[in-house]
Amino acid sequence: MTIILRPPTRLSEILRCEPVDVMKKKGGVAVAACRVVSRSSEAFADRAEAGRLLAHELRGLRGLSPVVLGIPRGGVVVARELARGLGGDLDVIMTHKIGAEGNSELAVGAVTEAGEVFTSEKAAARSEEYLRVEAACQHALLRESVASYRRALPATPLKERQVIVTDDGVATGLTMEAALWAVRKQQPARLIAAIPVAAEGSLERLVLHAEEVVCLHVPWDFWGVGQFYRHFDQLENADVVQILDEEASRRLHHEAG
Repeated sequence: MTIILRPPTRLSEILRCEPVDVMKKKGGVAVAACRVVSRSSEAFADRAEAGRLLAHELRGLRGLSPVVLGIPRGGVVVARELARGLGGDLDVIMTHKIGAEGNSELAVGAVTEAGEVFTSEKAAARSEEYLRVEAACQHALLRESVASYRRALPATPLKERQVIVTDDGVATGLTMEAALWAVRKQQPARLIAAIPVAAEGSLERLVLHAEEVVCLHVPWDFWGVGQFYRHFDQLENADVVQILDEEASRRLHHEAG
């Protein structure tokens, strides 16, 4: 199944303020709270620092045992620190970016673990065959990663839980949108997108898919996520597996204690 994502109403006027905490309206009905902490372009030291800062912003969830889902790979490091700060459970949500033809770093879509494909109207119209082939390829790679991750940590039930989805940053927003859509199908009590840094246009999309969107930095000069980290090391699947192994051990000790 392919889901075409059409441009939502712009938030440009809302996001001119710093900081900001607003309720987005659609047809007179509140659909998401969008909290932008700063327009700063200051870089985070690393993903761990970004996760700790997000935990501070979401400190109201302490004691509610939220589930924090990181989008592999970099988002899992952010999620680990966020889960630690809130006393929550850590897990992953699996989506893979579909890169543009000839420029794999530019996202034109995303595919979920179940095989749903998310893309923009423009991308779908221009490269339908490419999207079909590339989505199938990325879905196969995703399934391989899922198998190794789930050997380390079985999937956490999300129904009626407070769920936070995070990544190390959001450029186009397509991967995060796909993740939020996939989580929504599991009927969480509340769904929150927590992001260290994002392009303004991506937030305009995300408010349609979560009860709350929290972003630490929405800089004026966004070019790419790595621009806003002093240390932005490439992570491998083995790094994610190690983090999930640690989470599995933490849960066993918690249950035993």
